[in-house]
Amino acid sequence: MLKGANVPVTARAVRVEIGWAASPGTPDVDASALLLVGGRVRSDADFVFYNQPAHTSGAVRYEGKQPQGGAVADRLTVELDTVEPAVETVTLAASADGGTFGEVPGLHIRLTDAASGAEIARFDSTDATSETAFVLGELYRRQGGWKFRAVGQGYDSGLAGLATDFGISVDDAPPPPAAQVTPPAPAPAPLPPPPAGAVPAAVPPPPAAAAPPPAPVRLSKVTLTKASPTISLSKQGATSGQMRVNLNWEQRQTQAKGWKERLNKAMSGGLDLDLCALFELTDGRKGVIQSLGNAFGSLHQAPYIHLDGDDRTGAVAQGENLTINLDHSRELRRVVIFVTIYSGAASFQDISATVTLTPEKGAPVDFSLDECTVASPVCVLAELTGNNGELTVKREARYLVPDRGVSPQRTVDHAYGFGLQWTPGRK
Repeated sequence: MLKGANVPVTARAVRVEIGWAASPGTPDVDASALLLVGGRVRSDADFVFYNQPAHTSGAVRYEGKQPQGGAVADRLTVELDTVEPAVETVTLAASADGGTFGEVPGLHIRLTDAASGAEIARFDSTDATSETAFVLGELYRRQGGWKFRAVGQGYDSGLAGLATDFGISVDDAPPPPAAQVTPPAPAPAPLPPPPAGAVPAAVPPPPAAAAPPPAPVRLSKVTLTKASPTISLSKQGATSGQMRVNLNWEQRQTQAKGWKERLNKAMSGGLDLDLCALFELTDGRKGVIQSLGNAFGSLHQAPYIHLDGDDRTGAVAQGENLTINLDHSRELRRVVIFVTIYSGAASFQDISATVTLTPEKGAPVDFSLDECTVASPVCVLAELTGNNGELTVKREARYLVPDRGVSPQRTVDHAYGFGLQWTPGRK
């Protein structure tokens, strides 16, 4: 599509992918959506992005990043049939973290039918320079239906500037100009006392205090890299509540060399990765959280870690998820989070993956795995270390190669010195 062009959208729900070519030094890109009435949001709830991943109506959801070989796509889903009738436009935007869109190669927006996967529209942005936020497209109502328009309008003020331009109140918006100080008015003269025998009039109660304004939207997030691999959750404000750890992956498309390989791939039933964790509590207890042996853990009693389920798609909306109860962070000495290949691939050489840690409070933390260059069926994602209740997250992204006859779980145990006793398990 060319900038300004539009196409009708007949799908009941659409997947929005804002994609770009991944390369060293490229700024991270984050997708967002704004539900507009008369060109502005009705409230901060009409802003959907990584810190506010679902609209209250359920019609628009942020699904997160999906690696695609040498590229990355940040994704949203819009269920057009359930968008509130008052909403006229769903604006689809992106922000650059750590640079400008002039440094982001291959920037584009792609719209597909969420049910069939068929492409509806694609717009490639080729003229970005100093912008740090971009409106790439919009879904809008027209004559009882929906249409998509390629926009390509940039902002130099980042996500905060874009959000405030549509009426969002954000926590890191520039402060308003200082108001001029005016001298206080003189105090009124005291009233004369009432005459003798008079009954004083009843004093009306003070007016009820107004409800405090809602907290502004938080735009902060943290991306861990090789150069900056560590972050304190406590210093980011993540001191209580639950934290979800999500693994999102994609199997690189490689052509099988022979009929046996093609048959094996067809019979494998798809790629199945298992998210796991080794834990050590401050009282010395140790163990493993994994689907093998149904060791799913518990959120409200030791070890305060729970594995939600087993997923084979890699989609953020489902995915492999661990939940950690930060209310009990003082009881966690260390947690090593890792992933193993259960079926569908021989090693991580053919897999791209991203990890997101989303606490209820504080900024979300995300990172991508480096390309695997060894025949490894297990990758250590991150290590959480506790010190008097302060949890620190360290990006590991470490691929391990088990010795012959040694399981991936035991290999991680040996590498991190847990010393557990292992027996074969099934799921």
